[in-house]
Amino acid sequence: MDRLTPAAPRQPGGADGDPGAGMTLTAGRPWPLGAHADEQGVNVAVFSEHATAIDLCLFDETGAVEIARHRLPARTHDVFHGYLPGARPGLIYGLRAHGPWHPERGHRFNPAKLLLDPYAREIVGHFEWRDEQFGHDRAHPDRPDPRDNASLALKARVIDAGGPPWGAARGEKVPRPRVAGEETVLYEVHVKGFTRQHPGVPADQRGTYAGLASDAAIAHFRRLGVTTLSLLPVHAHLDEERLSRAGLRNYWGYNTVGYFAVEPSLAGGIAGLRPREEFLWMVRRLHAAGLEVLIDVVFNHTAEGDEHGPTLSWRGLDNASYYRLLHGAPHRYENHTGCGNTVDLRRPRVLQMVMDSLRHWAEALEVDGFRFDLAPVLGRGDHGFEATAPFFT
Repeated sequence: MDRLTPAAPRQPGGADGDPGAGMTLTAGRPWPLGAHADEQGVNVAVFSEHATAIDLCLFDETGAVEIARHRLPARTHDVFHGYLPGARPGLIYGLRAHGPWHPERGHRFNPAKLLLDPYAREIVGHFEWRDEQFGHDRAHPDRPDPRDNASLALKARVIDAGGPPWGAARGEKVPRPRVAGEETVLYEVHVKGFTRQHPGVPADQRGTYAGLASDAAIAHFRRLGVTTLSLLPVHAHLDEERLSRAGLRNYWGYNTVGYFAVEPSLAGGIAGLRPREEFLWMVRRLHAAGLEVLIDVVFNHTAEGDEHGPTLSWRGLDNASYYRLLHGAPHRYENHTGCGNTVDLRRPRVLQMVMDSLRHWAEALEVDGFRFDLAPVLGRGDHGFEATAPFFT
């Protein structure tokens, strides 16, 4: 069957439709990182070694209007945390980080800028390239930009990690194919490009995850003798500013903005499924057909670019921890990627983010493996590449 079963309707993000505006945070716990719902509420935990305080900002169901702001009340070592009783999956939120604005020391805190949780499982909004998205004044880069960008910023939505409301739409979990290495026939594929070009993919599924798991696509892979699909980037990503200004797109997706979130532009919204739901439905269909699923991951840099780039998430939460900064000139970035910045996997919490992301995709989204973009960059130590770097260990 090609068709998807309609999903059950979602519940609002807070008790009785109130997404936490009138609630008071308790201390909660410093783990796991990100925002996680249980039966009584939502726990939020955010890493920042250098911030002095972090605010949890709650939004209405459209994600456009900030309706409440809470200071995370507890800090355990380098993790700020709090618990919002009564909140539920569907809650839309962002973060604001307080701390020094000292680019010459590597610190770029600006609480006027709403920040995306690095552990966001689902991202809300459509990014617009506007000057308000930058933490610095673009005419005077040594000054912070005072304008609030909350109405423009990308936000996170708390997910329901359980069965409902996915219901029958996500399909049954099946055993993974587990193809032996010497028997693997690897097929690298772009979700959108392949499904738009294949004439047998149903018209309403072309360009989507659902289309990649259609009967026509699976039959094509089988005819070729393929055992394993290697998907080009499916992490949430952004189009670079120069491309956007020219009316172009980053087709390949090597510009990550969310390491835990599925790229929404590759989802068709069929049967009311959200992108991560459609992605998991695809994986399970491919597994049932005996096909492994690998994904291409980009942990070497982020979509925030160099010192002239926007403040979206990591830069605003703890620039000096997440990125490799130039020795003697920490207002600039080491650029081993050619994309403006380099993620600093020498730092334990940054390495933890990468490992947590891999676990999330392997466990919650059931992928079978990974292709690491610019993998040698992930093993750079203080003096160049190290075969025994923490990431490889």
